[in-house]
Amino acid sequence: MPMLGLGTWQNDDPEQCVETVRTALEMGYRYIDTAQAYDNETSVGEGIRASAVDRDEVFLATKLWYDQLDRDTIVESAQSSVDRLGVDTIELLYPHWPAGSYDAEETMDGFAELVDTGVIERIGLSNFTPELIDEARSVSDEPIFALQVECHPLLQQEQLREYCADAGIELVAYSPLARGAVFDVPEIEEIAQKHGVSQAQVSLAWLGEHGITAIPKATGQEHLRDNLAAATLELDAEDVQAIDDIDREERQINPSFAPDSW
Repeated sequence: MPMLGLGTWQNDDPEQCVETVRTALEMGYRYIDTAQAYDNETSVGEGIRASAVDRDEVFLATKLWYDQLDRDTIVESAQSSVDRLGVDTIELLYPHWPAGSYDAEETMDGFAELVDTGVIERIGLSNFTPELIDEARSVSDEPIFALQVECHPLLQQEQLREYCADAGIELVAYSPLARGAVFDVPEIEEIAQKHGVSQAQVSLAWLGEHGITAIPKATGQEHLRDNLAAATLELDAEDVQAIDDIDREERQINPSFAPDSW
């Protein structure tokens, strides 16, 4: 799995989304993340086809919304995403939230069928707690490949990082810049000045140092290029420790249907 991808949440203007995906891929991005709830799967697919990058080089992920997770709906819903994206298969599919029609056994059974039939290649989980991951793994006939959660220097997710490391699950960070809140963190500003880079690059590089894949959203070429440069930024041990020591927990995404005690 690429260590840096493009998130497409709120990129719902069709022309802009197509151009963003095309530009990102031609800059060097190879992981594109979308979701049914983003209402842009069609544009994401068009952007992939419009780029000069072969489809085989693109790691594509999407998510089923929480009202599409019952056993009778999953297969048809996932096929609809495949059709909108205009692809033969999806590299990674997540249940977006463990809410609504989600039932561990039924949902995982449906996802396993999607793997068996080649509609998807891998199963992920999004916004799950360790307890919910345990439950999903216990009833799944297929391995859980990735966990996607909010993660950034102001919400470091130590428990989930340790869980995923022990279980061999890739951790994917959405909102990796805390919706811009990391730009005003003194420790991150100081490290950015030290290396002559942006605060965004420092935050993304910190995630990379911990083996976490980041999927920041961006639209303009400047932001796309700046985020991508984080892949080559090497933080030293002192930099990483300074960010590790930030004692703040500021969750940006917390809907009413989020799991308890997360």
